[in-house]
Amino acid sequence: MNRIAMPLQRTWCAIEHALQTLQPAGALAARLYLAQVFFLAGLTKIRDWDTTLLLFTEEYQVPLLPPAWAAVSGTTGELVLPVLLVLGLGGRFAALGLSVVNAVAAISLPDIAPAAWQQHLTWGALLAALALSGPGSWSVDRLRTSLRRRGEAMAAPARPPGMN
Repeated sequence: MNRIAMPLQRTWCAIEHALQTLQPAGALAARLYLAQVFFLAGLTKIRDWDTTLLLFTEEYQVPLLPPAWAAVSGTTGELVLPVLLVLGLGGRFAALGLSVVNAVAAISLPDIAPAAWQQHLTWGALLAALALSGPGSWSVDRLRTSLRRRGEAMAAPARPPGMN
């Protein structure tokens, strides 16, 4: 390599290493942010259930579900899935589930404001990233995988020397 390319290659490798080191923190930050958004929305719904039912009956236009079912399933998703997401327990499942909640919320509001639409898009992008890449190494999913692999390695029969 020439004198210019070599330092650029080293610099890029250092940047790449730093980003890889920060990936678990970034995934956790995304999980915490999204969990807060959806969990607080769920708490708002259960605090005033009569208003929630009225909104699902009169304001929100959830396709395919009766308003009461939509209210219960949406609120349940907003309260349960964020907990799973924070823990990274079934992290991809939680991200996909919240993606459905997010999409249904966005399409159920006939007159959604541009700023609200932008928020839903941002949440959707973060949820898609977590669904595609998983919850990261700081998660129960990763811990379970590590423990399973360790158990499999310990349970594997020892081979006598010289046998492959």
